[in-house]
Amino acid sequence: MQILKARVEAISPLTEFVHKVLLKPQHDAEFSAGHYLQLVLGEKDKRAFSIASSPSRKQELELHIGASGADSYAMQALDHLREAHSNDVEVDLEVGLGVSQVRPEQSRPLVLLAGGTGFSYVKSMADYLAEINYDQPVLFYWGVKEESALYAKAEMEAWANSQANFQFIPVVENASDNWTGHTGYVHQAVMKDIVSLEPYSVYMAGRFDMIGIVRDDFINHGAQRDFMFADAFAFIK
Repeated sequence: MQILKARVEAISPLTEFVHKVLLKPQHDAEFSAGHYLQLVLGEKDKRAFSIASSPSRKQELELHIGASGADSYAMQALDHLREAHSNDVEVDLEVGLGVSQVRPEQSRPLVLLAGGTGFSYVKSMADYLAEINYDQPVLFYWGVKEESALYAKAEMEAWANSQANFQFIPVVENASDNWTGHTGYVHQAVMKDIVSLEPYSVYMAGRFDMIGIVRDDFINHGAQRDFMFADAFAFIK
């Protein structure tokens, strides 16, 4: 873990409820793709957020914060960042946390699965894998409730077009009649597309209750527990 001070460079809306935050650390940030950071609001008050940017961007940390409700965990953190930005003061960060970073040295095909703003965890990996020209198949599934939540759809389609072995598969739970892609629950789309998950490494992020269900269903679909990664595993049975 690295302790850093950072300046809040920008806060901009991605959707009605999701904001992109750009932080400029005082020193180069050292982390792996898939790590998260903690925003320190107080000695005993630290808020965890996945890092959306690639580790190569050592002088800019990108967060995607989904926040609604005045007193919510995320909204309080967002208000803290806004105040720091307005007053031009630095915030305190703990960077490089987690145990579910991407492991390209395993040289296996990958399923990257994100539910909602879990997208930020997987985006860091996707960008990094493109940078290192990862040569195994990479399937990026992003599940959302409404089409309007696919705020990075065009960006990820460009990512998928960058290499022949990359695929981006958005999945909409409550799709309109005009939607032509996958519908329903994102992990069910994975199991529909892939006969067996046995050869894959699986990285996932989303609500804890969702991740527990996905883990169990994927194991029943052939996934090997030793090649499944999610920081949520530390908090669920």
